[in-house]
Amino acid sequence: MSSTGDKIKGLTNEAVGNVKQAVGKATGNDRLQAEGAAQELKGEAQQALGKTKDAVKKAVDKA
Repeated sequence: MSSTGDKIKGLTNEAVGNVKQAVGKATGNDRLQAEGAAQELKGEAQQALGKTKDAVKKAVDKA
């Protein structure tokens, strides 16, 4: 997957994770809150991967 694709998937997972956490909190559903937190972390990792791919590509292009 491209760095842009990783970043987009990451943003999506973060957003969905935040919504799940909010719904879980509002409804008292601890499982949904935990699921949302995990999905948010997954999204953050995907974005970091995308940024790393960008940095590597830039370094290779300069070489």
